[in-house]
Amino acid sequence: MNYFKLYRTPHGHVIQSSQSDKSIFHQSQSWDDFINQENLFEACAQAFAHGTEVNFGDIHLLHPVDQQEIWAAGVTYLRSKVARMEESKESGGDTFYDKVYSAPRPEIFYKGNSHRAVGQGGKVRIRKDSAWNVPEPELTLFINAHGKLAAYTIGNDMSSRDIEGENPLYLPQAKVYDGAAGIGPCLLVTDKPLAPETVIDMRIFRDENEVFQGDTQISQMKRTHAELVEYLTRELSFAKGTFLMTGTCVVPDFPFTLQSGDRIEIQIEPIGTLIQIVA
Repeated sequence: MNYFKLYRTPHGHVIQSSQSDKSIFHQSQSWDDFINQENLFEACAQAFAHGTEVNFGDIHLLHPVDQQEIWAAGVTYLRSKVARMEESKESGGDTFYDKVYSAPRPEIFYKGNSHRAVGQGGKVRIRKDSAWNVPEPELTLFINAHGKLAAYTIGNDMSSRDIEGENPLYLPQAKVYDGAAGIGPCLLVTDKPLAPETVIDMRIFRDENEVFQGDTQISQMKRTHAELVEYLTRELSFAKGTFLMTGTCVVPDFPFTLQSGDRIEIQIEPIGTLIQIVA
């Protein structure tokens, strides 16, 4: 598979290629205009060929969200269904998660925007009114203005599990708050879809000690990427494109909860590793 890594910076974008060890700076178009071109892979190839080489270590990276919205799909893995049913059993909400896992229509919800997004090295947040907070590592799709899957990135769907477990109608409060949408570090633009054996790996460190590690393959998803894209764009248009987190099954079990200062590392190759600190 050939690919380009596309990074957003304050002054333009930086492109890396699987065929080269160079980092190329390009600034002929705004970020939103560039990523929404009909053929983003070809656009990256052209920009890489005509840009200026830079030292990647000197680049200040921004998260890849400018005027895009961030959405998320839930209960796309069997482990997620089981966990959600367990945590919501007392409220009687467990049947909702059981039904949505097998239903034709997926669960899709709004997650945030650029204001609430946190990029590489940034600080994600946990709610003060929640006692059980976890990160959720997710392969994230970039869907362009034409409704097509154009690139991949890494998402961290920060979640307050006790709030959602108390009542499924509290999901927006459990999922949508300042600093709850980790995303980055780049867009991966490929010439073919990611392989089913692509691994999502998450590690959490506390005082430099690893306190959690878990991984899965995207082949464990019940729903296809095309299916999720079709449902999201069925009655929604996105003039600047949108991001869609695709769900996870790699979540620490109760009673683990994040603490301030924890470091979260989510690796999906060849995208890279999204590293964030809990504020």
